[in-house]
Amino acid sequence: MKLIRYEDAEGRIRHGALQADGTAREIDGDIFGSFQETSRPAAIRKLLAPVAPVNLLCIGLNYRRHAAESNAQPPKHPVLFLKATSAVQNPNDPIVLPRHLASEEVDYECELAVVIGRRCKNVTREQALDYVLGYTCANDVSARDWQIRWGGSQWCRGKTFDTFAPLGPCLALRDEIPDPSALGIRTTLNGAVMQDWTTGDMIFDVPALIAFLSGSTTLLPGTVILTGTPHGVGMARKPPVWLKPGDTVTIEIDRIGALTNPVVAEA
Repeated sequence: MKLIRYEDAEGRIRHGALQADGTAREIDGDIFGSFQETSRPAAIRKLLAPVAPVNLLCIGLNYRRHAAESNAQPPKHPVLFLKATSAVQNPNDPIVLPRHLASEEVDYECELAVVIGRRCKNVTREQALDYVLGYTCANDVSARDWQIRWGGSQWCRGKTFDTFAPLGPCLALRDEIPDPSALGIRTTLNGAVMQDWTTGDMIFDVPALIAFLSGSTTLLPGTVILTGTPHGVGMARKPPVWLKPGDTVTIEIDRIGALTNPVVAEA
């Protein structure tokens, strides 16, 4: 099953189950508990990010070829940073280039996002996927100047501006993706393919990440884990490719779908 989250005609936030014809039916219950698909058609006024994260845990340098293009040694442990939940953006809504704290080096990063469905702590690799509710597409939008030069030696400032975490378009439940290490993942910018690789290139796969992140740490239902990006980011291109107003970015992952966002400048 694939779930969407949406605002209905009366302004209520609801979840729906996608149908083969692109329509959706209302879901009753709690997606982090017990829920069921109904026969009622979903009256979708606005499509939202498929989950409102309680935490956004992000992994850097987690693809071998991306580490190489970044002139970085593959890490011995997962590289963790955080995004603010206020950075989440909906499908089809704009990525806003910061102008108050201005950046001229905003980059795209296609990522597989994992949504934790049950409270967990100190889980083993073998147990890890049992705690996954599902998967969605993410764009780890990054202001490289703030990330690398102006952020006080940590990445969060450059990674957590408003709209810098688009998620969607749907949540593919765990049974839709039995092996998250066998998915094609790509970024298209204005119709040109910029990243096109496979999650099999991850240094730390999804079970390893969940085991690591839950170590001595409680992962709450609704925690979203961004698992890293493959090679082909704008920063590594010669010359670099930065997002600009008027661009359109699409993140696509096999078995999930395509997440598209236009790019605008902050007013």
